[in-house]
Amino acid sequence: MNNKKTNGIFARISFYGVLTIISLIMIVPFLWMINTSFKDSTKIFSFQFIPNPFRWENYLEVLKSTPFHLFYFNSFYIAVLVTIGTIFLGSLAGYAFAKLKFRGSSILFLCLLSTMMIPVEVITIPLFLFMRDLGLINTHVPLITIPILGPAGVFGVFVMRQFFLLVPKELEEAAKLDGCSYFRIYWNIMLPLARPAIATLTIFTFLTSWNEFYEPLIYINTKELMTLPLALALFTDEVGTRWELLMSASVMATVPLLIIFFFAQKQFIEGVTMTGGK
Repeated sequence: MNNKKTNGIFARISFYGVLTIISLIMIVPFLWMINTSFKDSTKIFSFQFIPNPFRWENYLEVLKSTPFHLFYFNSFYIAVLVTIGTIFLGSLAGYAFAKLKFRGSSILFLCLLSTMMIPVEVITIPLFLFMRDLGLINTHVPLITIPILGPAGVFGVFVMRQFFLLVPKELEEAAKLDGCSYFRIYWNIMLPLARPAIATLTIFTFLTSWNEFYEPLIYINTKELMTLPLALALFTDEVGTRWELLMSASVMATVPLLIIFFFAQKQFIEGVTMTGGK
């Protein structure tokens, strides 16, 4: 009995010890980024637990040397629109695949999921030519529509379908007996119940859109329309990299993601648990 108890304690200590080591490995680059953002350009690679001199001016220089507020606004409103579109279309399609059974629905769903395995590089040129013919190059339209109708949208359908499969059929049947239409069931019953899944999808979609670099690189060629990930490249030129400014800009770019996850982490964990249940 004592051996089992000792083994259990040892296993738990080992488990949390491994988690602690992994956490430290993951957080060290973030701490280095914050530390470097306050350093002088001549002491970037010197080890200083507290930078000396401590330069708040790096952040001011980022704001003065670039239209950082425009980059912030561009990234924010694109990420918000992509998130809203993904949640709306994903929840509608997910509800249809989960509750409105029709001939070939499973095959259609598998075909939809299979599109996620297509490398983005394969469709980049056709999409670029299509957007060029529509006159949408150097606009934000491709950055909004392509994710919603592409990978982000498919992922949204998958997440919402998995959640709606967990909703008891009796709840839907009771609503039908009360005279509710399919859309009313979706809007008044399914969506309120799906808050954990929506929170999960919101975090994933917003984070992915906020960090997107490849598509802005393809479709945007003027500074005023750049998003944050693309704008960070402005601090690197043929002369070298301004590490202190790059890290300062990176810290400011990370803040919204930390705020969103801080306030939505409970719903995020619930959503991941529930959508993975079936």
